[in-house]
Amino acid sequence: MQAPEPPPVPPSPPSPRSSSGSSGTSGPADPAPSLDLGLDAATLTARLVDIPSVSGTERPLADAVAAALDELPWLRVDRHGNNVVARTDLGRDERVVLAGHLDTVPLADNLPSRLDDDGVLWGCGTCDMKSGVAVQLRIAATVPDPNRDLTFVFYDNEEVAAELNGLRHLADAHPEWLAADFAVLLEPSNGEVEGGCQGTLRVLLRLPGRRAHSARGWMGENAIHAAAPVLARLAEYRPRRPVIDGLEYREGLNAVRIEAGVAGNVIPDACLVAVNYRYAPDRGAEEALAHVREVFADCGVAEFTVDDHAPGALPGLRHPAARAFLDAVGGQARPKYGWTDVSRFSALGVPAVNYGPGDPNLAHRQDERVATELIVRCEERLRAWLATPGA
Repeated sequence: MQAPEPPPVPPSPPSPRSSSGSSGTSGPADPAPSLDLGLDAATLTARLVDIPSVSGTERPLADAVAAALDELPWLRVDRHGNNVVARTDLGRDERVVLAGHLDTVPLADNLPSRLDDDGVLWGCGTCDMKSGVAVQLRIAATVPDPNRDLTFVFYDNEEVAAELNGLRHLADAHPEWLAADFAVLLEPSNGEVEGGCQGTLRVLLRLPGRRAHSARGWMGENAIHAAAPVLARLAEYRPRRPVIDGLEYREGLNAVRIEAGVAGNVIPDACLVAVNYRYAPDRGAEEALAHVREVFADCGVAEFTVDDHAPGALPGLRHPAARAFLDAVGGQARPKYGWTDVSRFSALGVPAVNYGPGDPNLAHRQDERVATELIVRCEERLRAWLATPGA
């Protein structure tokens, strides 16, 4: 399907806001960052990347996004903290959410962004997920009369603990802002539709011991040695590979951290093993927790603590809106290995998929990068779906 030519967008005026920090001099403060939505999606991605927004520091970027969207008269813009929501209200029969998070993982000497001769953009957040955010902003700016009502959601703190997640805060405070028939989360997916997501459960297993001098080790009980049954159980564990809506999900149960030891001459009296269970979305949260308890039931665990838990989301690819989206963008749907906020939309009764530029295998790496042709292609396909009459 040929995408219609996007209308020109006038450059956004500079934001009147300025940074609140003081430099200790009498000179003017550095101007707050601003965004020009008339830039092409790849260049806009670079601009977004060059506004650092590690989790918890998203305010300057959220300000710039809100200011740019405020210039578009066909959108109503609302804000809750550093979460920005913009919506059309055209009375269409269907409403679609395009959502993306503003934050990144901590920097790794990978800013400012850099575009190489092969059309690859390098830098923190290029893949996860400022290229997707750039596509959202371009659709917001260049599709003033969409064939479906649109809601654009930009939120903070996705890369950290679930209780800080901005989409969670929006769902709690303003669920009506997220009401829709279908949602697309522009997480990196190599420009392919990824259905649903895995659930993630992290538990802390504490193994007991008795402290003693290591020269007289027989007088104590070594808690590190007591962890051997837990590690053996993990090594022999065979994860499920269930097929759901034609997609094969691969589960995993892995130790991700071990904490133990007092000193070089002390038998440790405690050992903690952190275990992460990534489970297929046909299992509910309680079932997943019960399964992990059962796995370690006879391993001598003194304390079993849930450290973090976010359930998965079923693919939902049989929903009419999802089928229409697949038909429009093409390609073959794949399962999502990992947890994303499609789970939150699913909990709200909104079927959702992951679809965005970038290779998810490059997310969170020092050499994070994205091919600019993927950014352009993602924008073109979404515009064709949302701007073409009857699409």
